[in-house]
Amino acid sequence: MKIAQAFMIGTAALAASLFVVPAQAGEKHVLFSPDNIQWGPAPPVLPKGAQAAVLFGDPTKEGQFALRIKVPAGYHVPPHSHPVDENVTVISGTFKLGMGETADQSKAEALPAGSFISLPPGMNHYVYTDEETVVQINTMGPWALDYVNPQDDPRKKM
Repeated sequence: MKIAQAFMIGTAALAASLFVVPAQAGEKHVLFSPDNIQWGPAPPVLPKGAQAAVLFGDPTKEGQFALRIKVPAGYHVPPHSHPVDENVTVISGTFKLGMGETADQSKAEALPAGSFISLPPGMNHYVYTDEETVVQINTMGPWALDYVNPQDDPRKKM
């Protein structure tokens, strides 16, 4: 139990160091144009190649947050779920989303810019992209991904 707790604390600390967290509600308003979004490395729970930008809140803490994720062409996130509702808006590109415990690119639905997805807690899904794609995730923190196959978790490949 103590090893698991230490791992969770270490992972949260690492994730916190990777995010540039803007002002919180009540401190001042939050406003971003596409030109002034500061991209950095995505959290290590995502496969390499993704970039992230926190627009609001802190994904490592309890409470609302808005997170943009930018992924390159040919990106893939294996089947996974999240412990809370997750609302996703496709900002640019095409987000290919499939449902289930096994990734099958032919069954992933191509969702163009402007599309919206709402996933309930525990719903297994996977992602593919054929072009650079940006999505925005709005949900409650702390943010977590639970891979169907634990060996798909990029943190275990470090």
